Amino acid sequence: MTRNTKISLTLIGVVVAVVAVLLVANRPSGERAAGSGEPGSGATPGAAAPVVRPDSHRLSAAPDGKVTLVEFLDLECEACRAAYPAVETLREEYAGRVTFVIRYFPVPGHRNAELAARAVEAASRQGKLEGMYHTMYETQPQWGEAQVDHRDTFLGFARELGLDMATFRRDLDDPATIARVLKDRDDGVRLGVSGTPTFFLNGEPLTGPLSLDIIRDRLDAELAR
Repeated sequence: MTRNTKISLTLIGVVVAVVAVLLVANRPSGERAAGSGEPGSGATPGAAAPVVRPDSHRLSAAPDGKVTLVEFLDLECEACRAAYPAVETLREEYAGRVTFVIRYFPVPGHRNAELAARAVEAASRQGKLEGMYHTMYETQPQWGEAQVDHRDTFLGFARELGLDMATFRRDLDDPATIARVLKDRDDGVRLGVSGTPTFFLNGEPLTGPLSLDIIRDRLDAELAR
């Protein structure tokens, strides 16, 4: 997938873009490409792991908990950023009916992916997870695919969100924050996640050719059960 193609996927009106975005999630585990890859973890693919943990971050929650869509994502991944508008569209359309969960899956080949995940996690401790999550995707062209450390950039985002900076700095480097991010990634590896974005619907991976309409159909089918 060329950079120009990835950029074109950001046009939310082009529904077919979702097909290319979601196909990224289905590469074989040995394949490494922009926006996906094998994490450097000792976890064994296929070993039992929960798709959702009690502390997993829910962007939106349905009161009945009947249908849950989980995304393993890398905040530096261009394909994840391309999928972001579609996910937000689904969140709006299925508000109150579908629970949307995000789990971190930073790819080691992305210099700032793990730090970005830690920044979102640190912001979550001050009740600003969603604000930082949105900011990361909306600004990704400014810092993504860079080979320099963007800590100062992320500190700037925290200031803009009105976070307590001393607390944010401490949480950013807290071993518990790092462990929280890596726990998500290790769960993903054990579930067979090999690229981002990867989606699970009620515990089962969404595979095969997908479009926004197909995802809607699958959500509707689960809701009708």
